[in-house]
Amino acid sequence: DGTRLPLAIRGTASTTAVQYATPVASAQVKSAILLAGLAAEGPVTVTEPAPSRDHSERMLRRFGARVVTEDRTVTLTPGPLRATAVVVPGDISSAAFLLVAGATVGEGRVTLHRVGVNPTRTGVLDVLEAMGAHIQTANAADEGEPTTSLTVTAGPLRPTTIGGPLLIPRLIDEIPVLAVAATAAAGVTVVRDARELRVKESDRIAALARELVKMGAAIEERPDGMVVTGGRRLHGAALTSGGDHRMAMALAVAALGAEGETIIEDVTCVATSFPGFAATVNALAGTTAIEVEP
Repeated sequence: DGTRLPLAIRGTASTTAVQYATPVASAQVKSAILLAGLAAEGPVTVTEPAPSRDHSERMLRRFGARVVTEDRTVTLTPGPLRATAVVVPGDISSAAFLLVAGATVGEGRVTLHRVGVNPTRTGVLDVLEAMGAHIQTANAADEGEPTTSLTVTAGPLRPTTIGGPLLIPRLIDEIPVLAVAATAAAGVTVVRDARELRVKESDRIAALARELVKMGAAIEERPDGMVVTGGRRLHGAALTSGGDHRMAMALAVAALGAEGETIIEDVTCVATSFPGFAATVNALAGTTAIEVEP
């Protein structure tokens, strides 16, 4: 009807230099503009209302691009790039599911090696530590992106408040599994300033409230977040991911600590970001805790 994809894009030999202010902190929008700016006729500038993840800027610098960051503004000046070796660290968003599982299920420890701990992405660690999770670091390194080994030990968690323009962009993708952690923390956890969750692969605020309540959680949905009253033991239930990979994995983590069997529909989407999720969890558990049926 002319208002939806597909959409055709015709390239040009060069692009126009722009100065763009994003309405929300978005690493995806920022990265798209910076990459297009490599062929621009002059410097390209992006200003954000709050800092977003800076993987693209780091990568571009490794390839020799002239990228300058000042506060919330990034400027790229077009120029030739050079080939370079790249080391890709473990994804902290994927690690978050294993960290929450390790913090809330059983009595053991989980260690993850070479996890990327870019400071624009470590909000999940800040929140878990605020909740009382026991997390140790070791083997810090930096090969373009800072990495470390993370060890989490299971133990009681306490409630907290998750919100604010400096924190939410650093953990927006980890809120689904942090909501699961909140169900294990006795007391009231508040998530706010996270309206962006409503326009992810699913409306994650509505989905979390709907699916976790099926397991016995107490969650109040709010326009920009939720209120979780934790401390209740969850029980197994029939759930759906809605085709959202992070919802599927968050619900699976909830199921690990729940009483009884949980069935989650539509889990092939997990391959979007963590194709080895079930095998990894089963290896850590030493049993077939998660069984995937075609």
